[in-house]
Amino acid sequence: MTVNPLLSDWTTPFDLPPFETISPEHFEEAFDAAMAEAKADTDRIADQEVAPTFENTIVALETSGKTLTKVARTFFNLTGAHTNEALQKIERDVAPKLAKHSSEMLLNSKLYGRIAALWEQRDSLELNSEDARVLERYQKMFQRAGAGLDDAGKARMADISQRLATLGTSFSQNVLKDESDYQLVLETEEDRAGLPDFLLTSAAEAANERGLDGKHVITLSRSSIEPFLQFSTNRRLREEAFKAWSARGENGGHTDNRAIISETLKLRDEKARMLGFKNFAEFKLDDTMAKTPDNVRGLLVKVWEPAVAQAREEEAKLADMARNAGENHSIEAWDWRFYSEKVRKAEHDLDETELKPYLQLENIIQAAFDTATRLFGLTFKELKDMPVYHPDVRVFEVLGKDGNRVGLFLGDYFARSSKRSGAWMSAFRSQHRLEGDVTPIIVNVMNFSKGAKGEATLLTFDDARTLFHEFGHGLHGLLSNVTYPMISGTSVSRDFVELPSQLYEHWLSQPEVLSKYAVHYKTGEPMPEALLDKLLAAANFNQGFATVEYTASALIDLELHQLEDPAELDVAAFEKEELGKIGMPQAITMRHRIPHFQHVFSGDGYAAGYYSYMWSEVMDADAFEAFEEKGNVFDPETAGKLLTYIYSAGGRQDPEAAYLAFRGRAPRIDALLEKRGFAA
Repeated sequence: MTVNPLLSDWTTPFDLPPFETISPEHFEEAFDAAMAEAKADTDRIADQEVAPTFENTIVALETSGKTLTKVARTFFNLTGAHTNEALQKIERDVAPKLAKHSSEMLLNSKLYGRIAALWEQRDSLELNSEDARVLERYQKMFQRAGAGLDDAGKARMADISQRLATLGTSFSQNVLKDESDYQLVLETEEDRAGLPDFLLTSAAEAANERGLDGKHVITLSRSSIEPFLQFSTNRRLREEAFKAWSARGENGGHTDNRAIISETLKLRDEKARMLGFKNFAEFKLDDTMAKTPDNVRGLLVKVWEPAVAQAREEEAKLADMARNAGENHSIEAWDWRFYSEKVRKAEHDLDETELKPYLQLENIIQAAFDTATRLFGLTFKELKDMPVYHPDVRVFEVLGKDGNRVGLFLGDYFARSSKRSGAWMSAFRSQHRLEGDVTPIIVNVMNFSKGAKGEATLLTFDDARTLFHEFGHGLHGLLSNVTYPMISGTSVSRDFVELPSQLYEHWLSQPEVLSKYAVHYKTGEPMPEALLDKLLAAANFNQGFATVEYTASALIDLELHQLEDPAELDVAAFEKEELGKIGMPQAITMRHRIPHFQHVFSGDGYAAGYYSYMWSEVMDADAFEAFEEKGNVFDPETAGKLLTYIYSAGGRQDPEAAYLAFRGRAPRIDALLEKRGFAA
């Protein structure tokens, strides 16, 4: 029998997974073996006869299950970024097994007894601040998993966890199936009317990938469909494409997510009540900066009201533009982007086709790298012929000021049918120092439309902002400087984790960055100063729309997780009723409608937590002001504080304390309102 590469020592450069030798069938054996090994590790720790110490319990847990961590990270990075039917079947099979394995550890009475004993003795253990934080997180993690329940409660909690894992996997796979199955083939000149060259080029590339050489295809990737909605003069096709995009997860048949949503909410509610909380939102928020649903709602409503008012003003301008063009229909959701592009051209003399030639993917990558060099002293060296899971993936060695390796950064930038939609950061390995100086391997995954062969890939400004956002997450993982895996990198409160990413976006809009890296892809000429000025002047154009579509999703997420009887949920009726209550403009849809709301239902990472982007934005707007107050957006002293207290600190301290240490005071919500162009 051949050796399973997932269960062998890796001899690849930088300990990257040996992707070329890994087959889907290797994962089944590897998961079984790795879970058995991890369970044996846990049992040894729990069954010790000697009294618990920080070393023999907490440190031992931190160094246990290493094979399982390695296998799981490799597998789930693949299922997100480059999956296939074989991997998806394994994912469906392994999700409940992993949940069962996790429950067996977290509900182990003897293990919890050791952690609880250490927690009770914490003041006499002479722990340093990092040790104390890790002990606190273990105590909290076990409690919130149900370790304090009786045997019947633990058994039920384990069943709930397994079922939720299965439901989350099915939800995600259903959305991916709806996305990958859809293609809008543009057959005629009428179908292609109004589309700029950059979109036709990427649509031709998408057609080639689907075996439709010589045709043009619009997909449900955001970087394909949004510009189609922005530029297509064919209103019938705009409507068709938008409705397909909006209907992901509720098309009937085996990919319909509505029953999954109801069951998921019911089980989450049951779990929360078992742990003594009124509903899942209260349970989830108890371990965040926000603390309570009322605090979250207070922030969202404060932003919602001026956003809706501005969105209605924006809609009136769109309607005027349509009437002036001889169109007498009301503005619908599939019209908004089309007419807003025309209004932007009229008000700011700015359109996407003018901007895009100056926003080459390669240059924006370099702009993100250069910003990290100027802030934190990092340098990036591209490595060729590295083991990667897809030919499009690029690998960079990241070096610190001293020339030593900080970690590896992988960039996976292009849309494909084997990749779920959206953009995200993940890790193949996290930084820690428990067993030597373990450096991180971080990946950013995007879904940009690829340029034609031999041609530059051009981005929208929103695409460029997304790249900076995800690279901010990447830096949070790369710059981590902690001892323990439990608190490494992005292992922080959900409503704090978006601070490093959203803060990093600010540097993209700085004239000294754009003037250097926004150069024409054919001539190499920098973006004209007049165009740069127009771009910056239009920074808050359409901000009412953008804020409404996001905030509506955050408010709906919050309400979903406070339902008294989620089992009887009619998803469409609930969505319509709640949007009516808050006064959602009819011409705007939620950024993520419930049936494809992957942040919330593909696992519970952002469940009752989609507000986190805005909570973090209060901090990021305020934090960037710290640089502006110094008159230098690369001020070394402020950058040093940012590195020490935010980017390198992981979860070493409470997030409020971390922000206070950086800024010297609590953040002001006024900075957020000003950033979005709303009156403070």
